[in-house]
Amino acid sequence: MKNENQRLRDIALDILLTIGESGGFSHLVIDQKLKKSQLELRDKALLTELVYGTMQHKLTLQYYTNYFVKKPEKMKNWVKWLFYLSIYQMEYLEKIPDHAIIHESVEIAKNRGHKGIANLVNGVLRTIQRNGLPDLNNITDLIERLSIQTSHPYWLVKRWFLQFGEEITREMCETNTAHKQMSIRVQPLKIRRDELMKQLENDGIHTKTSPISDQGMIIEEGNVLNHETFQQHFFTVQDESSMLVAELMDIKQGMTILDSCSAPGGKTTHIAEKMQDNGEIYAYDLHEKKAKLVAKKAKELDLTCIQVGQKDARKLQETHSKETFDRILVDAPCSGLGVLRSKPDIRYNKKEEDIHQLARIQKDILTHVLPLLKKDGKLVYSTCTVDKEENEQMIQSFLDENPEYKIDSSFFEELPEVLKSAKGRTQFGIQIFPQDLDSDGFFITRIMYQDNSNVSR
Repeated sequence: MKNENQRLRDIALDILLTIGESGGFSHLVIDQKLKKSQLELRDKALLTELVYGTMQHKLTLQYYTNYFVKKPEKMKNWVKWLFYLSIYQMEYLEKIPDHAIIHESVEIAKNRGHKGIANLVNGVLRTIQRNGLPDLNNITDLIERLSIQTSHPYWLVKRWFLQFGEEITREMCETNTAHKQMSIRVQPLKIRRDELMKQLENDGIHTKTSPISDQGMIIEEGNVLNHETFQQHFFTVQDESSMLVAELMDIKQGMTILDSCSAPGGKTTHIAEKMQDNGEIYAYDLHEKKAKLVAKKAKELDLTCIQVGQKDARKLQETHSKETFDRILVDAPCSGLGVLRSKPDIRYNKKEEDIHQLARIQKDILTHVLPLLKKDGKLVYSTCTVDKEENEQMIQSFLDENPEYKIDSSFFEELPEVLKSAKGRTQFGIQIFPQDLDSDGFFITRIMYQDNSNVSR
């Protein structure tokens, strides 16, 4: 009969197989399994750590496994992932003793396979316990070494080297393997930020204010998701880079605003809060299921100015007249290369061709949506990726083809002090790297109409 430790690792192995071999999304698969598992809170936290940690270091763990196994290509998938899971615990988790990891792994191998596999698992893990792991610094190719050390695909590291140089790429890759701080956004129509901070502090949850948003807070210690204020929807969990999007929209009460790609609703509801729930927000998403998430989020936060619908952003001229909106947000579909810490499976599933295709979709959306902007309006374009083709180069290409628009120069003056001299700032917007704020990688810019009398055609 399995003990609780073995059952937990069995569940972790099942999740890793679903994500790693069947293409499941890590956050969705983990959430589904946790709901069914009936594990205690502490065990749920460990399960999440095991899955995310193993996925985050997959290429490193694959390198180590292949070093010790003579014919790794002949291993069954579950054996491969069992090695990754086991070596991750031995190398990265200090609180679990090696002998316990080896014992549980061998027992899983016995139950899932046969004696030969159990012997292989036992032999490899005991060799690692005795001799340690190979030194990754011995990898001579610089890009390959960084790729293996930080578990980023070779093509991606090479691409970042060419776009941003060695220093930024190394910092970004290393940051993507580290734990990310949690930040939340207070709902100011329900509670003031200082009041929420005081409530949390009284219950042992230590916070500090965000330099990005006057609604933002960074959690320094404690589990805020177990606090009653979370159940009361006094705040939303949101990354600081994501908060910056609404902060840079120059929002005023009573405006009519379009959020063209709105799911899951974090930015939409932030816009509504900044408007004091006074105005109109039309929030759309291509998928009906995702649009419903936006409506659910708005209802939880008691925001009534948001009208949600399922529509393709590239067809919104069929629904709205030209020059309808004071502000437009295009939080465009993207490769997601800025959120690799939160969704580590992205780095293994994306291909370079995906980026080319996404850049075309992004330009299509911008081209279709911008005529809906009033002549004195402003459009914010954002992505949660770190790639010039989807960001600066896409914006530059769009402006070259559409000279009636320009970058709003006052956008740069409104950046938070902490970002005014950021390395990712260009004439086309600001690229936030994960290491800049210990947040997600994001690109943000703001576009407006240009005085046609000054445009030469």
